[in-house]
Amino acid sequence: MAEVIKHRKVKIVVLAAGEEIGGHCREGDIAILSDSAGWWIKFVGADGHVDCYGDPYPSYNEALWSAKAAAEFGT
Repeated sequence: MAEVIKHRKVKIVVLAAGEEIGGHCREGDIAILSDSAGWWIKFVGADGHVDCYGDPYPSYNEALWSAKAAAEFGT
């Protein structure tokens, strides 16, 4: 089940395996999800457009820290 963290009025959504970004996130949200490569940060924009950093983070904590930093500057 997705976990929602609010930081600076930005919703950071940590998705569980198999959960889709579109089912839990809206414009302005940041999604965190993992796969075999690591932890990804995805930014949800207008019309469901999703953008992300080029490389995954090796740990959940690093991904969360980066998502919170992005929320500080606005998405």
